[in-house]
Formats: sequence, C-alpha cells, structure tokens
Amino acid sequence: MASVLMVLTSAKFWSQKDGTQRPTGFWAEEFAVPHRVLTEAGVDLTIATPGGLPAVADELGLSLSANGGDAAKVADLRDYLDSAKDLLAAPVRLEDVDPADYDAVIIPGGHGPMQDLAVNPDIGRILAAMLNDPAKVVASLCHGPASFMAAGQDDGSWLFKGRRLTAFTDAEEKQVGLAANALWLLEERLRGAGALFESGPAWSSYVVVDGNLVTGQNPASGEAAATALLKELAARTAAA
Repeated sequence: MASVLMVLTSAKFWSQKDGTQRPTGFWAEEFAVPHRVLTEAGVDLTIATPGGLPAVADELGLSLSANGGDAAKVADLRDYLDSAKDLLAAPVRLEDVDPADYDAVIIPGGHGPMQDLAVNPDIGRILAAMLNDPAKVVASLCHGPASFMAAGQDDGSWLFKGRRLTAFTDAEEKQVGLAANALWLLEERLRGAGALFESGPAWSSYVVVDGNLVTGQNPASGEAAATALLKELAARTAAA
C-alpha cells in the first residue's frame, strides 16, 4: 500500500498589502476531491500541518458563488469535511515528518499556503528530500505550490528551477478580485524564481506532469491531479 503525506495549511488569515488580515484556510474542494480519490484507491494517507495545528477550510470555498451555484456540491463538500473532522482537528506535526516514511506528498491550496507554507523550513526540507528522489512523487494544487518557495538549496538555488509546473494563475487571481491587495502573486513569483510555468484556460482542469512532479492549476484540477499522482506512484512501484 502506498503511503502519501497530505500537507495542509494551518493559516487562518492571509496578510494583505493594506495591512489587513483576510480570513483564509485550505480550499475545501482541493482537500476533499484528492483525499477521496486517494482513499478510494487504497492509499494510506497522513495529514500534516505546521505545528500540528488544526486545518480549517476557507469558508469562501464553501460558498455557492465559488461553486457555480451548485448547492448539492457544497453540501457534499461539507459532508466530506464533517467525515474528516477528526483528522483535520489533530494532524501530524510537519516538524516531525520523516519524508523517508512516504512515497509521495500532496499539497492542496487555498490562500493559506501563501501565508505559512511559503516560508516554512520543514516543507522545504520534505520537498527537497522527495523531489530529489526519483522513486517518490511530489504533487500540489492551485496555491499549494506557494510551498515550493520554501525549497531552497544549500548553494542558494531554488529546487524547482527549470521544472515544468502549473498553479493558480495571476489572471485567475485578478478575476476573483484578490490580486490588487495581495503582497505577491503566485504565478509571477514562480516564474521569477525560474519555474517553467504552464497554464490552461482559467477555471478549467489543467495538470502538468514533469517526471516525479505533478501540479494542478486550480480547484477544478483536483481529480485529474490525484489520478496523475496515482499513475506516477504505480509506475514507480512497477519499476522497483
């Protein structure tokens, strides 16, 4: 059975350019969909957060407006969060994670990772160990790749420089009205650090697979990204 680490933000607020603190957390769909896909595939999943603090869903991600007015989808997401409430309330401490214990890591988004994971040395440590091991897989969704910014190397170079990847685009950030007050924008930061950034149409499922790196552009990409992660895990198991 494959063992996968799911790293969630524990941030509840996102610092804004004007000095305010915007309520945030993880994006419910980006947790629920991959968690369901991986669980149904028989994967052994462990949830971790910085400090082992409870992971809280951003209420915006549970609004009708953020889900195309689909009340049934919102109800399903709330039901799934309720079924996982004990896991979300008591995650493993990210500081205690040994990457050698896992075959893969997946990092969902929400704006929370922009606040905590982007500057967290332990996610940087875990990403460095796993991305540099071709037998392991690194996956992330939407704003989750903000965590990649924490993955420097001893010589100061960035671990993801020259890697093909995607994430929530600056155009999508502008369309939701949050770009102007953001301290920094994810696509711009990833490109500036040296990532080979790719993207599909706004709000459509788009996944990039670059060796053992799997990234999804936005919430709609959750199922495809989780499926791609399973495919990469299977390929590595077969080759072992």
